[in-house]
Amino acid sequence: MTNSWSFLFDELNMSNQNYWEEDGFSIVGNPGIASPDTIVIGGQDTISFDLPTSTKPSTNTKQKYSEDEIIKELKEYIGRTYQQHYSAGSDKIQTLDLIEACGDGEAFCRSNILKYASRYDKKGTARRDIMKILHYAVLLMHFNDKNAQRETYPQ
Repeated sequence: MTNSWSFLFDELNMSNQNYWEEDGFSIVGNPGIASPDTIVIGGQDTISFDLPTSTKPSTNTKQKYSEDEIIKELKEYIGRTYQQHYSAGSDKIQTLDLIEACGDGEAFCRSNILKYASRYDKKGTARRDIMKILHYAVLLMHFNDKNAQRETYPQ
């Protein structure tokens, strides 16, 4: 039994064999090489496609929805919050530090995410509300990582 995933696996991982048959399909091409390959089904229908030589995503790829620009804006926003009056000076203790010392850091961040999401675009600007939600989400991840085993994502 062969499915499209096994064809793709074979195409990406087989040696440079130019022709083979599998379950009534004739496959012609150079598997794993970035040249057009062809699958001939029953001798009549043809499917052509180009395969990249590497399946690893490029690091210079611009995201479709401008995520890279949004992340940059979020980093700048977070950086500015540390220049505001309630966190100025290296010797001052932030309220969030006291809240975390009581063991409520995660709950505080979750609550603030809910607060800013529920008042989205009703007080201030919508974009600022989103930035606050994202900032508290980053802080929530920090406290979650600190209190639980960090989740990893396969490459």
